[in-house]
Amino acid sequence: MKSPKQSAEPRAFNVMTKPIGSICNLNCTYCYYLEKQALFPQKKDWRMNDTVLETFIRDYIEAQEVPEVSFVWQGGEPSLLGLDFFRKVIELEKKYAGGKRIENAFQTNGTLINEDWAAFFADNGFLVGISIDGPRECHDANRVTRAGAPSFDLVLEGIRQLKRFGAEFNTLTVVGEHNVHRGVEVYEFLREIGSGFIQFIPLVERPAPPSDAPMRFASAPDLLNGNLGGGEVLPWSVKPEDYGKFLCDIYDVWVRRDVGKTFVQLFDVALCAWAGVPAPLCVFREKCGKALALEHNGDVFSCDHFVYPRFKLGNLLEKKLGTLADSEAQKHFGEMKLKSLPRVCRKCGVRFVCNGECPKHRFCVSPDGEPGLNYFCAAYKKFFTHVAPTMTRMKKLLEEGRAPAEIMNEA
Repeated sequence: MKSPKQSAEPRAFNVMTKPIGSICNLNCTYCYYLEKQALFPQKKDWRMNDTVLETFIRDYIEAQEVPEVSFVWQGGEPSLLGLDFFRKVIELEKKYAGGKRIENAFQTNGTLINEDWAAFFADNGFLVGISIDGPRECHDANRVTRAGAPSFDLVLEGIRQLKRFGAEFNTLTVVGEHNVHRGVEVYEFLREIGSGFIQFIPLVERPAPPSDAPMRFASAPDLLNGNLGGGEVLPWSVKPEDYGKFLCDIYDVWVRRDVGKTFVQLFDVALCAWAGVPAPLCVFREKCGKALALEHNGDVFSCDHFVYPRFKLGNLLEKKLGTLADSEAQKHFGEMKLKSLPRVCRKCGVRFVCNGECPKHRFCVSPDGEPGLNYFCAAYKKFFTHVAPTMTRMKKLLEEGRAPAEIMNEA
């Protein structure tokens, strides 16, 4: 008989690391993270210092009970730290690897990527995530410099350098009023610039109440205290019905032509669900709590979207990172995603793939008056219902030991 230690799943969790906090060279209209400077009102130096960096890398690798450890570097804009900072990252990862395989992902706006950065990424096997919202007019509608200048050409130059040096990259596209009605055009553009893996992030933000001043955006729903929020959305937020159509339009092109060639994160999530495999993306899992956030000073929070004082777990200079990840507060945070799911969701035919999506978006009221309905409920219900026939067929192909891409021969 196995002991509880042997029968339990190995401990593994992710950390979204903010080594320069929310400092960025862009001033994107919809950015929810720029406001986090308000959490550190006396701060002047936003760089993660050497002590915090080494403690994090050592503790993070040590805490993982799996053979592969993935670091995710974000911001703000992490390239503002300069190459020497990330050369030090590589040195420390090698020092503490302990035989584990180390991978790095680097999320960037792409505007500062030059030959040196591109060569570094290629030489060290970094996966670079580029934020780009589609063709020029879509992208420049919100993604501008501190001076208000467009950033599109700078991003394309960064992508050109990555391709030139053979660095692996994917794209992250925020979907809002600026591009939601141009779904297929956005998708074709991303394919044309060489993105083989595409992530779509639906945009919705709410104005912060006076009690949260000087924050621009409303605090994330307070799952720990049972208050799931409420309120209007800001004008650049995407309407659920529009986002649903955006996804369906792109899927219809993808399933006829691009299965196995171009990977769209949400489509992968759907196929995993139909095949009975746990979602590779935390927002579609039944429970959350395995994706923490680390600020530049060592503060650890329950989630990247819950970087508010009441979701602070502690500081890794005072407690081991693994201890914070295993804390009762974090376990409760993760379990509340399932426990707070409204009745209408529990009975929904697409719950097996949606699971109520991210708690950050659960600020609406269900048709029977229960709080906690996800703002994007209508979008996901439309999309997952739309793809059900072809997803079912691709599941069948997998069961037969065949490639899902064969569905394109049947179209």
